[in-house]
Formats: sequence, C-alpha cells, structure tokens
Amino acid sequence: MTFFTEENRTLAHEIIGRYPKRRSAMIPLLHVAQAQAGWVTEEAMVEIAELVDTTPAEVLGTCSFYEMFKREPVGKFLVNICATMSCALAGAAELMEHAEERLGVRAGGTTPDGLFTLASAECQAACTEAPCLQVNYRYRYRVDADGFDQLVDDLAAGALDDEIPPHGVTARVRQRIPAGRAVGAVPPEAVAEEPVWLAVADGVSSGGAS
Repeated sequence: MTFFTEENRTLAHEIIGRYPKRRSAMIPLLHVAQAQAGWVTEEAMVEIAELVDTTPAEVLGTCSFYEMFKREPVGKFLVNICATMSCALAGAAELMEHAEERLGVRAGGTTPDGLFTLASAECQAACTEAPCLQVNYRYRYRVDADGFDQLVDDLAAGALDDEIPPHGVTARVRQRIPAGRAVGAVPPEAVAEEPVWLAVADGVSSGGAS
C-alpha cells in the first residue's frame, strides 16, 4: 500500500531525476506529500525514505526541522497571525484575541469543521504593513477585526479559492525544465565541463562577453 497517488509517484520520480544524489530530493518530496494530504503522514515519510534510499528516521529529522511541514492534521486554511514587534505595536494581540473569538478556538487550535487552524507566527517580513497575517502562506496586510471577519467569510464561501489553495499547495505552476536546459543528474565530482545551463542567448557564455 503506497501513500502517493499514481500521479504524485510519477512526479516524485521526475523530481528525483533532477538531482545527482537521490537524497537531495527529500524536501521537494515532502512538499508533494503535504500538498496531497495537507500534512506529512508517517506513511508518506516511509515512502519518501524508500524513494530516496534513506531511512524514515532521516526523513523525520528533515521534516521536523522545518516549521512549514506539519506532522499532524491542520485545517484547510492555516491562518498565521504575526506577533513580532511591528505587528505587536500595531495591534496584533488584539487581532489574535478577535480571531480566537470569531473562530471559537485558541491559537494552535483547529475549528471543529476542519476549515481553519489558527496560529501565532514570528516575523513575516512585512513590517511596514502591520498587522499582517498569512493564510496558507499567502499574505494579508493591515488586517483589522472587520477585515479578518470578511476574510473568514470569503474563505468559507470559497470566494478566494483561485487565490488561496488548500494548505500544503506551495505553487500553482510546477517547475518544468526543458530537456535542452537541464543540468543533468551528474555527481559534482564527475563534472568535467561547463554545465549546459550556464549558456545564454546567442551562444554567449556567462563568463564571456558578447
């Protein structure tokens, strides 16, 4: 019994083929697993270990290191409210209090319908737009109580589905590398000449002049 769907298993092999060492594909495969289930399951980590020739413990070590990988179910929409200095000075604590009241859960909790998980976050690098939050890592700026309520209503109604996909989806357009532009899965120690991808338009090398 495999975790990945047939489509995602094919994608996994494609991703692995981009790297000279299979283990280098571990993080991209964790993203694929999270996009499929919304979080990273133990079954997913076992299968990733098999695919990249390592142990489930190593996959767990990588998965647990990064905050963006969730090892337990979260809501369809993960709402991270920034609590660092600029946002704190602009009312982030009051915004969080309002969010907890509106959603009926404390920070770290998930609504009974599985739609929203509310969380506090460290700096989201949008200090001039405080207070800010992210929904599935998509930004919302200068959010007040009314704006939060409207956001929740829109998300629940599906009005933002084109803008904010379910948790785990990192991008809508997946990278595709044309065969003629690929580096090739060659171990670094075996590289004897300039990689194909260094070539630029009109055959001019990145180290030369036109």
